[in-house]
Amino acid sequence: MTPLPPAIFLMGPTASGKTAVAVELADRLPVELISVDSALVYRGMDIGTAKPDAETLARAPHHLIDIIDPTESYSAAAFRRDALRLMADITARGRIPLLVGGTMLYYKALREGLSELPQADPALRAQLDAEIAAQGIEALHRQLAALDPVTAARLHPTDTQRIQRALEVCLLSGRPMSALLQKPLALRERGWGEGELPYSILPIALVPSDRAVLHARIAARFEAMLEQGLVDELAQLRCDYPALHPDLPSMRCVGYRQAWRFMDGEIDMKGLLETGVAATRQLAKRQLTWLRGMDNVMTLDCLSPELPKITLKRIQSHLSGK
Repeated sequence: MTPLPPAIFLMGPTASGKTAVAVELADRLPVELISVDSALVYRGMDIGTAKPDAETLARAPHHLIDIIDPTESYSAAAFRRDALRLMADITARGRIPLLVGGTMLYYKALREGLSELPQADPALRAQLDAEIAAQGIEALHRQLAALDPVTAARLHPTDTQRIQRALEVCLLSGRPMSALLQKPLALRERGWGEGELPYSILPIALVPSDRAVLHARIAARFEAMLEQGLVDELAQLRCDYPALHPDLPSMRCVGYRQAWRFMDGEIDMKGLLETGVAATRQLAKRQLTWLRGMDNVMTLDCLSPELPKITLKRIQSHLSGK
């Protein structure tokens, strides 16, 4: 059998140093970088997403950065479609796809395919919007718990978007969303079997040996974002995109959601810092939970001062078959 072409997944929680390692790898390996980040797709959202700067992108170009406006939406399905196309193109050029980022759902969608979920129904969505306005999202969360306790248990009671979607799926399909998610959609368009990806994947997870150090990094980085002008950046986005509102996926990104509340006078600067750091820590916790649930992952300490060197050595060993 013809061996499958290689591809590398460089995963990890926020502030684990993924981009820095990826750039070092791009200097030494025949790779092309594909961003796996649901926030970096948005144009104009640079500070709050810790987007690589122009110098970094010139040194190591990333696919799937700055591809849509913040008033638009991007999904796991769209990522999967785009990533598969890019991976095929990169491989055809004789290079290796290096996928780097922390949106774990995107990795899952790419490796396992997608589940058959019903499309959104405008009438039902309007009905649920009205219920949220009248009773609050907590009431819908209780409804979801009665219909799909598994999904309700993993969602925060105030996660409006996901609760609404999960309840919508239950009502439209007559089945719990958790049950539907157990049946991945086969990658039919390219003739692959269910859950198969035609690459030899090397999944690498950059995880901290000391969670407290990662938390300190997160706090320092969010403070730096505020100093660099996160609030001003959001103000400019609100000016440039009059249709922007806090319920859009872009504005639910960590940092922008809190900055929006600050601009609307709901919290002060101290509250912005505290809630932003807390939300980022929660994001990192969720990312680490995803990583712990993944099989056959090479785990490296993201706090090691020799991380780029160690990562390069492990990849070279894998590619050589040693």
